[in-house]
Amino acid sequence: MDADDLEPRKAKPQPKNLDPMSVEELAAYIEDLKSEIRRVEENMQKKKAHLSAAAGLFKTS
Repeated sequence: MDADDLEPRKAKPQPKNLDPMSVEELAAYIEDLKSEIRRVEENMQKKKAHLSAAAGLFKTS
């Protein structure tokens, strides 16, 4: 059994309460989210490239 098996799974984060936010704060929040989405997509592309390279190494002909 791994130690990871004993760790509780991460709970899904709760949505942020948008009601008290002004229009400007909401616009800034959207920009922050877009930036985070771009960062995640870039990370996914790196991982896909890494997996593709590894698959090419172990591919049998």
